[in-house]
Amino acid sequence: MKPGNIRQQLEKTLQNKNLNKVLLIPPDATRPHSGGGLITGMYYEMLTAQDIEVKILPALGSHAPMTRAEQLSFFGDIPEECFLTHLWRDGVVSLGKVPASYVNEISESLMNEDISVEVSTHLCDPSYDLIISIGQVVPHEVAGMANYTKNIVVGCGGNQFISASHMLGAFYGIERILGKIDTPVRKLFDYAEAHFLKQLPIEYVLTVVDKDEIIGLYTGRQRMIFEEAATLSQKHNIIYVDKPIQNCVVHLDENDFHSTWLGNKAVYRTRMAIADGGHLLVLAPGVKAFGEDAENDRLIRKYGYVGRQRVLELCKTEQELKNNLSAAAHLIHGSTDGRFTVTYAAPLLGREAVESVGYQYMDWDEAIKQTENVFYIENPALGLWQTRS
Repeated sequence: MKPGNIRQQLEKTLQNKNLNKVLLIPPDATRPHSGGGLITGMYYEMLTAQDIEVKILPALGSHAPMTRAEQLSFFGDIPEECFLTHLWRDGVVSLGKVPASYVNEISESLMNEDISVEVSTHLCDPSYDLIISIGQVVPHEVAGMANYTKNIVVGCGGNQFISASHMLGAFYGIERILGKIDTPVRKLFDYAEAHFLKQLPIEYVLTVVDKDEIIGLYTGRQRMIFEEAATLSQKHNIIYVDKPIQNCVVHLDENDFHSTWLGNKAVYRTRMAIADGGHLLVLAPGVKAFGEDAENDRLIRKYGYVGRQRVLELCKTEQELKNNLSAAAHLIHGSTDGRFTVTYAAPLLGREAVESVGYQYMDWDEAIKQTENVFYIENPALGLWQTRS
């Protein structure tokens, strides 16, 4: 889509609205190809031209806060004072609970507990006339397809809801979720929308991107716009391979991926395409940590990517994992249960750290020579790879 056409569609979302103050919720710097930076900049320009106050709350989820350099690079020259920071551990308020009976139903009895729906305190500020949630619909390892209400209840959510939703996805099985529109996790989001989010003046702006170009733009509040965006994304962002891949090499851009928490998209997004006994090599020149915050980093280093069954056992006995189920879910998602091997070429982490969490390590100079008989992926964040079967 041409920028002019995008701008025209965004202008329509503001028509016939009496606005004094608007909150924009775009993706953060970990979603550089989403089109969210461009759209946020357009909204900022249009709104401030009408003397409307604008605040921007990047949907960090449990990611690290954006630096000023990242703000400028992603959103353009928007004043720093316009930006708010989402605090997922202690900057949220509970809007209510999803009852255990419903959780039990949608999880096929895998979970049976109330789940508190928490959102950033900024969303509950009554001075906002409009909240615009901006983000890309693309295959996702936890939700099935990213965005829509996920941007609110996870991107601007609290530890309890983030942990519970991630663990629900891990319990249910990543292979049963990836690339699907209707999943147990999405039903959890839908319940939150129907029972707790309706009171908030939210409008969604959803993009579908192919090869760094916005090919679809959907605006509104109804779930229908998510379904339409997700259907388009499935057509363009799921890449089918004719036979399982024996040797896969995935590159992680050093400007975008600084942790395995994010970098393990190399594992998530390829796992349904890699052959049993196959090998995944991750080229990770910028990865220097495991978690996006200190506590998750510590937990990953302590327990490692030890397989689904072992992590589930640990969750029964280790209180610190019980209290951080999103980290436990990440450990499950990043494990292959012995089906294929994962090797990280991550010079900033080093051999000892990589091998301590259960992965293999390869020196960088050796890794970049691995060019023969490999299936190469430049950026795992842009799609989902799977066999046709």
